[in-house]
Amino acid sequence: MAMMPKRTKHRKAFRGKMKGLATRGNRVAFGDYGLMSLDYGWINARHIEAGRVAANRATDGTGKIWIKIFPHKPISSKPAETRMGKGKGDIDYYAAEVKPGTILFELGGVDEEKAKLAFKRVAHKMPIKVKMVRRVPTT
Repeated sequence: MAMMPKRTKHRKAFRGKMKGLATRGNRVAFGDYGLMSLDYGWINARHIEAGRVAANRATDGTGKIWIKIFPHKPISSKPAETRMGKGKGDIDYYAAEVKPGTILFELGGVDEEKAKLAFKRVAHKMPIKVKMVRRVPTT
């Protein structure tokens, strides 16, 4: 089942502007490896679910996967061949707003080769450019 908020304050939202780098959720906190975004974008709930399934299959269920993003933003659209006016369209799907530097997924309990393979599979499902990063040891 696709992720979506249980309840929202407002049913529909403005599109908004995405600028700047990620200041929150920009470091690997739980696992040993992370998948970091390099672009701005909306990541659909279906993309997140496809990435989760791909990572689970690539690790054979041995590693632990953390999903660090959640689709809070409602994206609306009007049906095709509809005239202008008559208000804003219905909610089509929910998406997570992602800035460069945001960690999307984390992976722990696997070696680097398996993590590389898993994140390569996940990267194919994402609508933006991503790269694998390692956890920085805290001193």
